[in-house]
Amino acid sequence: MSDKTLYLIQSSFIHTDHILNQLDQLYGSHDHVVLMGDAVLFATDQRLTNKQNLYLLENDAEILSESIPENFKSISYPQFAQLVLDFNRCISLK
Repeated sequence: MSDKTLYLIQSSFIHTDHILNQLDQLYGSHDHVVLMGDAVLFATDQRLTNKQNLYLLENDAEILSESIPENFKSISYPQFAQLVLDFNRCISLK
């Protein structure tokens, strides 16, 4: 049984800073993180640069003024659904 966790960061812009601090305390090297909605605006945050397995929904990435950071993978809704199914543990941080 794998101990990996999928973190869905769905926070509003004003709360995302606090959520990323929480994520730093919870994140393990096998975990995956999806930024959604306004949280996508934090894709270039320094706290995410040393993390692996980072995703953005391609529809949400449209709000970025810059290109998607190299450490992120842009995924479609069907790819997101498959990603969720690959995990036994999924935590939504809002």
